[in-house]
Amino acid sequence: MLHDRVLVRQDASEGERRSGGGILIPATAQVGKRLAWAEVVAVGQNVRTVEPGDRVLYDPEERAEVEVRGVPYVLLRERDLHAVAAERIEVSGEATGLYL
Repeated sequence: MLHDRVLVRQDASEGERRSGGGILIPATAQVGKRLAWAEVVAVGQNVRTVEPGDRVLYDPEERAEVEVRGVPYVLLRERDLHAVAAERIEVSGEATGLYL
């Protein structure tokens, strides 16, 4: 990985989903602008805020898809991340483990 790039693997929950009231929402339904969660697989040498294994929130419309050994990944810039959820932050006691 080079510079400020972050390689992530999308969550598998891209298909049908249920609303809070139990209504089934098909994968083809049009929804408003929705951010997506993914797991960080690799980071470039200039990335300061995330590490491999963290979960990040990003805009799926601002992405570059790449396939490595048959596995699909998304390539992002660090500045395109909206939030980070990390286990290493939760250890400190009062922290929520999520930072924006």
